[in-house]
Amino acid sequence: MDDLAVPSGTDIASPVVAWFRERARDLPWRRPGFPAWGTLVSEIMLQQTQVARVVPRLEAWLTRWPTPADLAASPPSEAVRAWDRLGYPRRALALHAAATVIAEQHGNVVPRDVDALLALPGIGDYTARAVAVFAYGDRHPVVDVNVRRVLARALLGQGEPGPAKAKQDLPLMESVLPADREEAAATNAGVMELGALVCVARAPACDACPIADRCAWRAAGYPEHDGPRAPKQARFAGSDRQVRGLIMAELRASDVPVTVDEVALVWPDAEQRARALASLVRDGLAEGDDASGYRLPRG
Repeated sequence: MDDLAVPSGTDIASPVVAWFRERARDLPWRRPGFPAWGTLVSEIMLQQTQVARVVPRLEAWLTRWPTPADLAASPPSEAVRAWDRLGYPRRALALHAAATVIAEQHGNVVPRDVDALLALPGIGDYTARAVAVFAYGDRHPVVDVNVRRVLARALLGQGEPGPAKAKQDLPLMESVLPADREEAAATNAGVMELGALVCVARAPACDACPIADRCAWRAAGYPEHDGPRAPKQARFAGSDRQVRGLIMAELRASDVPVTVDEVALVWPDAEQRARALASLVRDGLAEGDDASGYRLPRG
C-alpha cells in the first residue's frame, strides 16, 4: 500500500456510527425513501460545492426532473441553466448525458453495480461507490477529502492526508468498515460527516470528537505534517474560472444568442475573455461564433 501499512486493531467505526446517529445533519439524501436518482444528482452537485448551496438547488432540480427520463427529455441548455451558480457547469452536462443513458439503457433506473455506474458519462470512482453505498446500501469503501483527513489523523498519525491515492485510501477505509452492510454504510457516512464538521482542516474540534481517545495524531502530540501535500485550488478572483462564470451567467440569462460585444462587457481583458469563451465552446457549455452570437448548448 505504497509503503503504508493499514493499521489493525483500531476500532473507530463503533464510536463514529454512534456519534453519527445522534448528531448527523438532517439532509435530504439521508432521509428514508430518498430515490437513487436523487442520490446521484446530490453527489454530483456536492462535488466542490458547499452543502448549504446544494440543498435548495437539489430540491428544485428533483421537483422539475424527478426521474432521469424527465431530465433526458429536456435540452442540455436547460440543465445548464438550472445549474445556475453551483459552479463547474460541465457537471450539468455530464448529469444530462448520464440521465440519457440511464433512461435509454437502464429502464430509467439508476444502476446499482459500481462498474455499471462507472460506465455512465461523467461518473467517477467516488460517485459510483457513493451511489452504490448511500442509495442501495451495498458495502464499499467511500473516500472523499474529509474521509482521507480523518483516516490520516486517526490511523496514520498524520496531520494532513497528502495527495489522493486510491491504492492507499480505499484499503485504509476498507480496514475500518464493519462486515454488516448497514453498519458499513453508516461508517462511511459517519467518517465523512466527522471530517466535515469536527475533524476539519484547520482548528479541528478534538474535544468534541468521538474518537479522540484513539486518534494516533492526537496521541503523538499533533506533529506538523512534513510529507507531500494535496494540491491547493488556484485563486478564483481574476482567474479564467471567474471569467467563464461571468460569461455563463450572461448565457443563462438570455433566451437569444449573446453577441460578442455583449460578452465583451463582462470582462476587460480581451485575451483572457477570448480564452475563457473558447474553452466554454470546447467544453460544450456554449455554442456559436462571433458572427451569430453565443448561447447555451441546444443538444
